[in-house]
Amino acid sequence: MAATAPLSLLVLLLLGPGVWGQTEPPRDSLREELVITPLPSGDVAATFQFRTRWDSELQREEVSHYRLFPKALGQLISKYSLRELHLSLTQGFWRTRYWGTPFLQAPSGAELWAWFQDTVTDVDKSWKELSNVLSGIFCASLNFIDSTNTVTPSASFKPLGLANGTDHSFLRYAVLPREVVCTENLTPWKKLLPCSSKAGLSVLLKADRLFHTSYHSQAVHIRPVCRDARCASISWELRQTLSVVFDAFVTGQGKQDWSLFRMFSRTLTEPCPLASESRVYVDVTNYSQDNETLEVYPPPLTTYQDVVLGTRKTYAVYDLLDTAVINNSRSLNLQLKWKRPPGNGYIHYQPAQDRMQPHLLEMLIQLPASSVTKVSIQFERALLKWTEYTPDPNHGFYVSPSVLSALVPSEVAAQPVDWEESPLFNTLFPASDSSSYFVRLYTEPLLVSLPTPDFSMPYNVICLTCTVVAVCYGSFYNLLTRTFQIEEPSKGGLARRLANLIRRARGVPPL
Repeated sequence: MAATAPLSLLVLLLLGPGVWGQTEPPRDSLREELVITPLPSGDVAATFQFRTRWDSELQREEVSHYRLFPKALGQLISKYSLRELHLSLTQGFWRTRYWGTPFLQAPSGAELWAWFQDTVTDVDKSWKELSNVLSGIFCASLNFIDSTNTVTPSASFKPLGLANGTDHSFLRYAVLPREVVCTENLTPWKKLLPCSSKAGLSVLLKADRLFHTSYHSQAVHIRPVCRDARCASISWELRQTLSVVFDAFVTGQGKQDWSLFRMFSRTLTEPCPLASESRVYVDVTNYSQDNETLEVYPPPLTTYQDVVLGTRKTYAVYDLLDTAVINNSRSLNLQLKWKRPPGNGYIHYQPAQDRMQPHLLEMLIQLPASSVTKVSIQFERALLKWTEYTPDPNHGFYVSPSVLSALVPSEVAAQPVDWEESPLFNTLFPASDSSSYFVRLYTEPLLVSLPTPDFSMPYNVICLTCTVVAVCYGSFYNLLTRTFQIEEPSKGGLARRLANLIRRARGVPPL
């Protein structure tokens, strides 16, 4: 009996709270959403947001257990008495002129700004220590933030959450424009998510696809918010956002059609089990189900309308917690297909493949009279293999001329002609009708200067290497192949006889 008493007590302690007590509801929650926006330029923007809310006052309570809120960030708030923290790591630049206004814009490189509590006595010291700790958490070069690149704005960066006062002496802001964003920064960012990249929307966060985009920005925002409408107590909100812009022509292999699998190489199979809300929004403001040119598949069960950034928007909503959204194959692959090319040009683009095929861009447009049309293409200069350079690489490389094919209105109606009886110069291009004639024009070839290496250096290296090899090889070859013989000194010789005569005259024994 004495041996079984401790075991019975242990079982009682384990079963007690579940049997005789009520389980306390969780004080934290997770919401995740993905917004897909077809951009005016034909590209596609994808914006992920993961919001973790914790009903706890970290700086007043002694917190030892973390469920959804990352422990590393929670301890950071308590240790450095943070009021707000905003960090963004961005590769590329958001082109507002072509893509419109983003939900949340960030500068290229790394941006960090934070508000400290008014209880902090040495803000600069806390700011320096905070940047060093964040550098280790996100594998970024934030440790290079110091007084030379830190400022204290007075109007631009107001608190985004609850704020008792706006004493800007507790605000610090810094930017590192040369910071390069890569997989090393994305991996720790994903580890802060409650489901990591195992389930929910985070399964789409595949590094090789996210960084093969025109724009990539990931951010972390921490702020205090009201817990209820009366705002009697506060909660801490963590928002992890990630925005990317896919080139629809490159991703869609020359087509404007897109899908989740085509963009992310993955589809959605299930929501995050820890999330209370998991949704995908597709911007269909400029399109509708009655539009004959566009088809969204699968058709949404619900839509959402609201004024976003001053414009009324309509979104197709896909709730992953709704079992009807995930089909029998347990996979959701949203697709947007064009039934026929849109009427804003009938554009055909075939991207190039290195050392396999060139770029091809065709546009069918109607030009107004007395108008000027300018077509520009952005490109990046790259180094070629040394065997691919021409004999005169400094002259540059030629780009093939553009071709302009047009039906020009005719001033005088043309008469039907007999191809056999008419002159040859008048029967090369057949006329479709008598009101216009066909013209094909070519532009001047474009000469592009590419980075050219110093070809004299390989010559010098080859000459020096050959000289060293020849000297070393010749010396070793002679040592290995030459035959050495020991010769005995001869007994005779004129010099020997003369020496002996002199020695005899002196009375010295001969040699």
